[in-house]
Order: sequence, then C-alpha cells, then structure tokens
Amino acid sequence: MTVPRQPSSPDLPGASDAPGRDGGKTEDRRHMIRRRWLTATIIVLLIGIPAGYLVISANQSRDSGRDKESKYSATGLTAGWPSKVQRRLYDVPVPPYSEEVAYYETNNWRTSRLYVQFLTSNKGLDKFLHQIGTTGPHLKMNDITISKRDQKVVGWEFTGPGPWSGLTHEQEDPAPTLDVVVDRSNAQHPMVYVVSTTTP
Repeated sequence: MTVPRQPSSPDLPGASDAPGRDGGKTEDRRHMIRRRWLTATIIVLLIGIPAGYLVISANQSRDSGRDKESKYSATGLTAGWPSKVQRRLYDVPVPPYSEEVAYYETNNWRTSRLYVQFLTSNKGLDKFLHQIGTTGPHLKMNDITISKRDQKVVGWEFTGPGPWSGLTHEQEDPAPTLDVVVDRSNAQHPMVYVVSTTTP
C-alpha cells in the first residue's frame, strides 16, 4: 500500500516552490523584492517628474523677476504696479493686463511725483486717457511733454524711431498734472510713459 505524498511545510526549505491551495505557486523572495522595487520606482517617477517641472518653472519665474529688477534698478524704477493708493492719489489708472509695468515716486516739501511706464493695447490706451479725463486726439505727434529733467530721473530716453506723441493734462489743485508720452513703434501695443505731479 502506497501512502500519498504530503505537501511540504511552509517552514521547510523549498516550501515557496510548493503549490498553494488554489493550485498556484506562492511568491518567492526574489520576486517580492523585484515587485517592490518596481512599485517604488513608479511612485518616484509619478511624483518626482511633476515636482521637477514645478521647481524648474518656479526658478524661471524667479529669474525673470530678478532680470526685471536689475533692468529697472539701474534707473531707479521698481518693477511692478504702483499701489492702489498711489494710483488713486496721482490719478494714474494703469490699464488691466498691462505689461512691463514699473514706477518710481519722489517726494519733497514742494512737489511729489509718480513716474509710471506700461505697455498696453490700443484699447487700453484709450481707456487710460478716458479715465484721466482726456482722449486720443489730444495726443500731439512728436510732442515730448516729459521734461529732460524728469527723463533723467528714471533713465527714460525718447530717442527711438517712434512715432512719438504726447500731451499734458492739467487739472485744478489739488488734482495732479499729468505729462504723458506714447511710443507707437509697436502699432498694436503702445508703450506709455507718465509723470504725475502734485503740489501739497
């Protein structure tokens, strides 16, 4: 009489090769290590690659900001928008979606000035002029209304091909006087320079 062969105990050598109750083989140690390593690698790739892109994008954005700061710091201008209080006080409503925005403020016992520059659209320019109380037809061709002194304060040089135009918008005290110069070398996106002067 022959006794049927019993399956090996799980604790004995070679037990991992024995068939399980469902007829399949149990996972050996080498397979388990390989599977865990593959899972860990996939998780690292899924998390690491997007994180890497975020870091690169943040660095590029920061470098761009630094470039603007260094570009304007030599002229005294500060890259960015004047505060809402400054814009209201000096009556300089920078149009939404403007680019290359920079400003500089000076104060003394006699006068205060806000220097602002921005790149906008033709529609943005019309809106700006309307908000300060004037219109496009008041811009005179080749009229550089910002004085040489004020140009020098912030390093503006109105010597490019243009065409250039300008206006002076005077208002009753205590409202400020605005000198505006527009560079239309880009016909669709005029560059606007403003000096707003108030007398306390």
